[in-house]
Amino acid sequence: MARISPSSPSQDFGELQKLVDDLFRESATGTVKRVDLVVRAEVNDLSDEVMEVVDLLPAGTYHRARLCDQLNSIVTAHGWAYLLGTVS
Repeated sequence: MARISPSSPSQDFGELQKLVDDLFRESATGTVKRVDLVVRAEVNDLSDEVMEVVDLLPAGTYHRARLCDQLNSIVTAHGWAYLLGTVS
């Protein structure tokens, strides 16, 4: 499991938000699948810390609000909101 220092925001702060924005900008249906999120995160070569959040996302198809709720729950539960940011 990746360790994130709680002293200051990570250089990856906001990367989850960019990832969500990019996926929904390209979504014709207004939904994205978990696999789409994982593949995009890998293609964007996101850090291990961000990938850990993405990997913890349950399988399924998500509307933006539900995806953001799930990602924010993961980030908050692990105490990473200050470091990685939340998504909307």
